[in-house]
Amino acid sequence: MNIISTNFEGLYILEPTVFEDHRGFFMESYNARVMKDHGIDYSFVQDNQSKSSYGVLRGLHFQNPPYAQTKLIRVLFGNILDAVVDLRKSSKTYGQSFTIELSADNKKQLLIPRGFAHGFSVLTDAAEILYKCDNYYNKESEGGLMYNDEFLNIDWKISNEHVIISPKDMKLSSFNDLNSNFV
Repeated sequence: MNIISTNFEGLYILEPTVFEDHRGFFMESYNARVMKDHGIDYSFVQDNQSKSSYGVLRGLHFQNPPYAQTKLIRVLFGNILDAVVDLRKSSKTYGQSFTIELSADNKKQLLIPRGFAHGFSVLTDAAEILYKCDNYYNKESEGGLMYNDEFLNIDWKISNEHVIISPKDMKLSSFNDLNSNFV
């Protein structure tokens, strides 16, 4: 597995080694020992899976401490634009966003540490994602940022008329109104 650092501390792109032949493919999508050898050591306790159609935009979501979550995101089928925003006040990348296309074809994964807001938009007819979390979901600690926040200026790779967003996500705050609990 190739583990690629980004400009954001603790945010990694994982590229698994894929063995393909006429029967299909095999890959090891996660190996705790390999991660630990790279100084990355998480104990994942919950897996979540979602399926969405083209234009669905979920996020930007996070859980406040002490229920914050590290997530390992991968796509089972389809293609998404995955986006994160650094909410860690002491970070040199505080308030900055990072985006990457994840797909069933490229098999890339994104390891998102605690202290980031996370969201994605679906770029194909449908997409299914699976993500591991190192902490359990806690409704009372939910937080989020508006997907179309002018300060963040994230290009979700879908036009505004095709965006499908939940009523809950339409009520999220702007980055400038956020009082981040992450240090």
